[in-house]
Amino acid sequence: MRRVLIAICMLAALVLSVLPAQADGKGANVYVIPINDEVEKGLYAYLKRAINTAEKDNAELIIFDMNTPGGEVVAARDIGNLISSTKIKTVTFVNSWAISAGSYIALHTEEIYMTPNATMGASAIIDQTGNTAGEKAESMWIAAMSGVAQEHDRDPEIAKAMVTSSIDFPDLKENGKLLTLTAAQAEKVGYSEGTVKDLDELIAKLGYKGANVHKVEPTFAEKIARFITHPVVVPILLSIASLGLVLELYSPGFGLPGGMGLSALLLFFFGHYVAGLAGYESIILFVLGIILIAAEFFLAGGIAGLLGTVAVIGSIIMAGGNLLHMAISIVIALFLSILAIIIMLKVFGKRMNIFKKLILTDSTNTESGYVSNVNRLELIGREGVTITPLRPSGTVKVDDERLDVVAEGSFIENNTKVKVVKVEGSRIVVREI
Repeated sequence: MRRVLIAICMLAALVLSVLPAQADGKGANVYVIPINDEVEKGLYAYLKRAINTAEKDNAELIIFDMNTPGGEVVAARDIGNLISSTKIKTVTFVNSWAISAGSYIALHTEEIYMTPNATMGASAIIDQTGNTAGEKAESMWIAAMSGVAQEHDRDPEIAKAMVTSSIDFPDLKENGKLLTLTAAQAEKVGYSEGTVKDLDELIAKLGYKGANVHKVEPTFAEKIARFITHPVVVPILLSIASLGLVLELYSPGFGLPGGMGLSALLLFFFGHYVAGLAGYESIILFVLGIILIAAEFFLAGGIAGLLGTVAVIGSIIMAGGNLLHMAISIVIALFLSILAIIIMLKVFGKRMNIFKKLILTDSTNTESGYVSNVNRLELIGREGVTITPLRPSGTVKVDDERLDVVAEGSFIENNTKVKVVKVEGSRIVVREI
């Protein structure tokens, strides 16, 4: 009996020694992943790497430290699916904003906490012109928001009110307005599990005080990729590329415009490759297109250049991920580059010496003393006889040599004596004697 009591006491002591460590979260791995600025395609690649790192390190908790005004719907959808696929417990900490696409991402996590001044909601779809998207897109987004809310036992009507102003919640918003929840309102309706002042308080509240906290920051390449894949930056980058390459066609040798154009294209593919949007197939197609365009300088017919241009445009569309957005970006880039070239040549071309260095303006014309072949100046003053009527061109015989000539007047009859009065390359002018 004594041995049994000793064994029970030892077991109780062992359990008590373990419980405080578990309660304080000592030894646990907690990963903090920031979601800042706008939601775009490049954010997905960064979050995927960060979540994979947490999974490999056997993390027990992932906290998404969120402050975003929203962004692309497609990117938010992919990020939401990424968060839902992990088996690690996920929590969103809204330290300022979780607006639009940010609220959709937050709803995919198991718990949401907010700072006292944080807000969440206002999730209507906005198109590229800044207007609310059409009924079809709005219906899709309402279903997506309400579906993910219901999946985590949150009121789906609240999520719908964030997307459309047609749903009324008198206690939460004004009629005709989109719903945006404050921290207190979110906690009241079950869209927040609590309000905390900072990240440390949240970690302690979750029972992970003393845990190993790892903050995963985006790498330099991922920051570049996020910037390059931004919907506003893509058409600007393509405009620089097209403008540089077009100017290079008018420049002697290979200089600044060509380097600028190729650098812009390389940046475009680099950013989209890091973001996971451009695969090897699009890069190979782009390289093939450049080779075909270069081959056009050595091959006649224009087919190689045409195929190369199509291949380059096709590779850009493939790398973009979204066919419609990339097509719009290419159209914008072509329009801006053409407009910029017209402005530079017509308005600034004659005033700024820099364009004289970039663009070849010299021409080998007759007025400058250039001719296509050697001048027969020795013929000037010599006489001959027309062997065909000159209407005004025809043939003249001068000292047993047949010459193709042009009459100074409008018509000279056959068998008429003429005199050579001017020679300009292959153009020989004669006058009737």
